[in-house]
Amino acid sequence: MRGKLGSLSDLSSTSSKLLSPVHRFVSRRSGSVVEVEMDDNMLKDYYIPNYILGIGSEVTEPSHIPACPVVVFINSRSGGQLGGTLLVTYRSLLNENQVFDLGEKTPDKVLHELYVTLERLKNTGDVLAIEIQQRLRIIVAGGDGTAGWLLGVVSDLKLPHPPPIATVPLGTGNNLPFSFGWGKKNPCTDHQSVMSFMEQVKNAKEMKIDSWHIIMRMRAPKEGSCDPIAPLDLPHSLHAFHRVSQKDELNREGCHTFRGGFWNYFSIGMDAQVSYAFHSERKLHPEKFQNQMVNQSTYLKLAGTQGWFFASLLHPSSRNLAQLAKVKVMKKQGIWEDLEIPSSIRSIVCLNLPSFSGGLDPWGKPYRKKLRDRGLTPPYVDDGLIEIVGFRNAWHGLVLLAPNGHGTRLAQANRIRFEFKKGAADHTFMRIDGEPWKQPLPKDDETVVVEISHHSQVSMLATESARSRSKNDPEPAMSPRENDDDSDEESSEDQEERRKFGAADTFKFPDGMDIDIAQLS
Repeated sequence: MRGKLGSLSDLSSTSSKLLSPVHRFVSRRSGSVVEVEMDDNMLKDYYIPNYILGIGSEVTEPSHIPACPVVVFINSRSGGQLGGTLLVTYRSLLNENQVFDLGEKTPDKVLHELYVTLERLKNTGDVLAIEIQQRLRIIVAGGDGTAGWLLGVVSDLKLPHPPPIATVPLGTGNNLPFSFGWGKKNPCTDHQSVMSFMEQVKNAKEMKIDSWHIIMRMRAPKEGSCDPIAPLDLPHSLHAFHRVSQKDELNREGCHTFRGGFWNYFSIGMDAQVSYAFHSERKLHPEKFQNQMVNQSTYLKLAGTQGWFFASLLHPSSRNLAQLAKVKVMKKQGIWEDLEIPSSIRSIVCLNLPSFSGGLDPWGKPYRKKLRDRGLTPPYVDDGLIEIVGFRNAWHGLVLLAPNGHGTRLAQANRIRFEFKKGAADHTFMRIDGEPWKQPLPKDDETVVVEISHHSQVSMLATESARSRSKNDPEPAMSPRENDDDSDEESSEDQEERRKFGAADTFKFPDGMDIDIAQLS
């Protein structure tokens, strides 16, 4: 039988067929080519031969079943020059054909071709193909937008035994990597660091993560543009959807429907406006945004220059969320409830993961008694519930830096709906997983509706230091007074000002659409 293993106990007799034990690297100091001796065992656990990748027809008779075969996707434009450097390092350590530059080939095409090949080989009894499909893991290096793209593709393709995903932080916020224990600072790109990361990938545990479906109905602006750089520029994860039921009361002529999804958060208001200003500046002057620390500093300065630290003085209350939209949540299947939004709330975040704006946790850790009194549960990433948090101003956001800091906890739900009021404002700002846009609002008798609901799940890889928690994890022991007291939820706005620092159609990219990889970083 073709591809069948002879003796699995003899793992070293032909290991050179898989991987040469000598790797040639370029010295950083001299630029000369040097040879570094490496033990086969260090790399062959991650290696995938060409015939499995669908390249060439010669079947390799394997002597070793890789414990953690990986397919690596790297956004070479992320992290300044780090993405490109990381690409070179991975290709020097692995089969270069299992490492992909997202600027050259899209992940949906790569994974589709790979799984077609695996299924064909499995049908011939190829044991290596069977084992690789069962053990395959994905590494994606880039910002949160890049990571979300991969998650969406894996969700869309409905693959047999979908591979879990590990994320290398190469963006500004890096909320996805941080949530699952992969850090938030840009990584080192030398060979030893990359090999250490792959070892972590091999030992990481799988954890399910919820995905959230978003649908938005609106009228496109009749004239002009609400964006100083381009016409209405929605995130890559949102695209036009035309298969709306004729019975749908909002299915009116000229009313557009957009559909998409997110993994970490959706936000409206203040924080999205600051993010929009940051991305607008980066589009105009990309050369100024090559350093992670500089990017984060610029982000904070923009919050100050736009007046969000003194919002009660510099921003009219008519722009607050309670005045802009009616908010409804569904806690029990089929039953909508009106959600009361405090009049001072200027930003709402619908949060799936315990990391926002570069590692902050807006939900925090409320008392167990507080959870019981309000009918809340711990914020698990796989429970089908999303946490809804409000902020009054930038000081309220910065209180997250305090040990027990958190936003105003509004609700947990498996569905939330925003219905924007006519004439309340001409626009607001929205953001999905780091991608902001300026959203026009109805002026007369039109309605903009944004509805978020639970969609599906995909598998992530998590280290022991992951902040994300599963509903299947054992409950940690807690002292009676552990966690915060929620006292700031009742604070007045003036008091707060003085606080000190402390695939499926849901996700796939439309056919023929040119994707700017730089925007996903």
